[in-house]
Amino acid sequence: MASHRKPRLHQLAGTTVRTAATLALAGAATATALEGTGHASPALSPAQAKAQVARYYEQAEAATEQYDGVKERVDRAQRKLDGLQDEAARRTERLNAARNALGSFATAQYREGGIPATVRLFLSSSPDRYLERAALADRAGSRQAAAVAAVQHDLRNVRQVRTTAEAQLTELKADEARLAEHKHTIETKLAQARQVLDRLPSEERAAVESGDSGTAVQAAGSAAGGAVKSVTGDESSSAVVHEAASAVSGRAAQAVAFAYSALGKPYVWGATGPSSFDCSGLTQAAWQAAGVSLPRTTYTQINAGQRIARGQLAPGDLVFFYPGISHVGLYIGGGKMIHAPHPGAPVRIAPIDEMPFAGATRPA
Repeated sequence: MASHRKPRLHQLAGTTVRTAATLALAGAATATALEGTGHASPALSPAQAKAQVARYYEQAEAATEQYDGVKERVDRAQRKLDGLQDEAARRTERLNAARNALGSFATAQYREGGIPATVRLFLSSSPDRYLERAALADRAGSRQAAAVAAVQHDLRNVRQVRTTAEAQLTELKADEARLAEHKHTIETKLAQARQVLDRLPSEERAAVESGDSGTAVQAAGSAAGGAVKSVTGDESSSAVVHEAASAVSGRAAQAVAFAYSALGKPYVWGATGPSSFDCSGLTQAAWQAAGVSLPRTTYTQINAGQRIARGQLAPGDLVFFYPGISHVGLYIGGGKMIHAPHPGAPVRIAPIDEMPFAGATRPA
């Protein structure tokens, strides 16, 4: 019967389905291609590339300063732990020697203690001599009692030193973990900067790496809310710089002289010299050469001395940059500083206006 016949598919309907499927697949392929294009890194203008590299370097330097601070704690904790372990070893050695002495005394006392004192007196061929020996033994017993008390005291001390050492070791391991995190951050930011540089034409890349990055720093400074000014011709004159630097005397002159001697040495994060430096490592070493001990990081160096207004800068002052106080240089006069910029850029002279100024300090 007609009601039981299988309905015939209309030829046009089948063609329509196949066409729709083809269009759907083509659309999916197009969408995938567009999606891939959307995730591709857009081409950066030279100014944008320079600004991005400057931001990565700033972030890497901020992580470097944190690394330096933790590294200083790690080194201090390791020295303290080494001292505690040496002290524990010495105290344990003395404790063991005292225990051995007490053991020998106890053995001798046991051997002689089997005969009552009255019987030993009766059997002695020289009672006077026995009484003399008994008196000596009594005094020796008092000394042994004091020795026992001393051993107990040493035992408590050894336990306390070992407990302190264990706590120090726990703290050390936690700091080492933080150190590894900062190291990873530094390496990541430097790798990102390198990726941006590798996409630049050779001339632009050379300009950024050589420090001709005023556009980049202005962009980074604007993003950070810092004011970046241009350097005038007078301020950039090397004659003005050398005249200002030579006019200073005393410890500041020694610090400036050290900074000049470091020109051309490579930037290595975490380094304090003598063959390489990071920014705070250079300023610390410069003032160390002048007999002044500075803290390790930018965050602590800015508080190590008298705060100075920008208009009062003199050679030897420390100049700090960025809102996070993540970079420092040594002012040498004429609007210039000597600083360790970033990996790939050696210690060099640069205008202080090339980065957002954050403050200055005059070490005492």
